[in-house]
Amino acid sequence: MIPVPERRYYSLIDKVYDLRNLHEAWKEVKWKKGAAGVDRVTIERFEKDLEKRLRALQEQLRAGTYVPPPVRRVYIDKADGTKRPLGIPTVTDRVAQQAVRRVLTPIFEAVFLPCSHGFRPGRSTRSAIVMLEEYRKQGFRTVVDVDFKSYFDTLDHEVLMAKVKKRVTDGSILKLIRSWLTAGVMSDGNLRYQVTGTPQGGVISPLLANIYLHSLDQALTNWGYKVVRYADDMVILCENANKAKTALGLLKQVAEGELRLTLHPEKTRLTTFGKGFDFLGFTFKRQHRVARKRAIEKFKEKVKLLTPRQTHHTITEVVAELSPVIRGWGNYFKHGHMRTRFDSLDQWIRMRIRSTWLKRKAHRSHKASSALPNQRLADLGLVSLLTL
Repeated sequence: MIPVPERRYYSLIDKVYDLRNLHEAWKEVKWKKGAAGVDRVTIERFEKDLEKRLRALQEQLRAGTYVPPPVRRVYIDKADGTKRPLGIPTVTDRVAQQAVRRVLTPIFEAVFLPCSHGFRPGRSTRSAIVMLEEYRKQGFRTVVDVDFKSYFDTLDHEVLMAKVKKRVTDGSILKLIRSWLTAGVMSDGNLRYQVTGTPQGGVISPLLANIYLHSLDQALTNWGYKVVRYADDMVILCENANKAKTALGLLKQVAEGELRLTLHPEKTRLTTFGKGFDFLGFTFKRQHRVARKRAIEKFKEKVKLLTPRQTHHTITEVVAELSPVIRGWGNYFKHGHMRTRFDSLDQWIRMRIRSTWLKRKAHRSHKASSALPNQRLADLGLVSLLTL
């Protein structure tokens, strides 16, 4: 069967700078909030002069004179204890990126495969886990656990641009994408330009990351392998060890050859559901999945920060800060086999709060006091993992 060539798009920039598109892009940027970039213009300040700023951006995009400023570098903690670099674009630049993303997303969604779940409309970590479990039930229980070394920092710009050009040939759009890849990073007053990678934190970066790995999705699925991917978090499921070894060879051929990526030599491995593996924060083993050990440790670290032994906050204030953290973490992991773990964590959290309360009371009255009962904590608004 002769493959049907994918449609190419030649003129798109007018759709990007359409004022209605810019307004919709702004609404999405405002909804996601976020910090100011290198120009220190906040969401609130941008909104005060919204029409003026959007029309100025529109004119720059129309004239082809828009030049994105460098992103502001910050670091966030990763599950393995290391730091993940994030680049924060200016609010104006986030609007520009979102405007381009709104135009490009349906073009690439038309060709993306069902195995890809990250940062896509109607897909999520939940849909990826459901697909993984379905493949397990079908008998695909040998797993190639894939780990790309510094994926977002090592994307080859020329390879990426070539992949975008397969669908989009509008020179203005291509110029914008390249300018975002090479805009530079401002950190501690120093400006550094990147020759590879796409800044983590950029609005358009997730789409570009999916475009980059699309050919790997195609190669593996065309060979009949069951793939589940969320951004760069990826597993390949096979019926037996021999097929898994062949899949690993194909993975290396495409990833290290065509895509110029580096597979982590220790973390990329063959395993099974019986032996267990980690994926999207869960540890999968046999027919069960639980929050991985590091995810639980990170959660407990957050709880400890909010329940210090020495604090000037009232218990009501402590509970008010703590409950959204508990709810967010619990809502993600409640789809696993977590009842026993949730029960023990609930007890531990209540112990932390009572210790804080007793310390405050002892400081005021210099005498011991009875602990807060569970119902009193619930009345104060404390969320229970078991009841989510």
